[in-house]
Amino acid sequence: MSAPRFITIVSGLPRSGTSLMMQMLDAGGLQPLTDGARVPDEDNPKGYYEFEPVKRTRHDCSWVERAPGLAVKVIYAQLRYLPAGYRYRVILMRRDPEEVLSSQAVMLRRLASPGATLPPDRLANAFASDLADVLATLARRPEFQILDVNYRDCVYHPRDTATRLNGFLDGILDEDRVASVPDLTLYRHRAEQVPAAHHEKRI
Repeated sequence: MSAPRFITIVSGLPRSGTSLMMQMLDAGGLQPLTDGARVPDEDNPKGYYEFEPVKRTRHDCSWVERAPGLAVKVIYAQLRYLPAGYRYRVILMRRDPEEVLSSQAVMLRRLASPGATLPPDRLANAFASDLADVLATLARRPEFQILDVNYRDCVYHPRDTATRLNGFLDGILDEDRVASVPDLTLYRHRAEQVPAAHHEKRI
């Protein structure tokens, strides 16, 4: 099957499951745009699937020319800077805020980052406010389509998740291979409550 003409973007908050989603798409046959500069570590033993030029999107988005037909991980804050003239299908990873903050705190402590000292409520509020602002911006741009995918659903219901992804991406994926990727042993920061199911939306 030929590569899709759109750009597949995997996005979300830090530690929301974007690396897992990139692994799933890669296994399913969608080639990732990555350079391997950030190697696997204790926090992401199967790799980060990042592409360094993406981090400079606000000031230089020339990398987008290489992205049609590929999957690329873009942190949510950079989505607002993606240029017009392309079609974007964004897989937006959602994860319980308690789990995101717990995972983030562990990683920041391991890296000895100053961000580890910020109160959890301040981090949560900052993330929620900024993400809402980004989504409001994208809602005014018809070249974007968004599929919300919950991290917990990826882990506990990989087959259903694979089917939703394949429908969103015009049937380009091998669903069996997509569903084989999630590893429950790597789900190390779990909230008690089960988050509500999310749905596809077109904005």
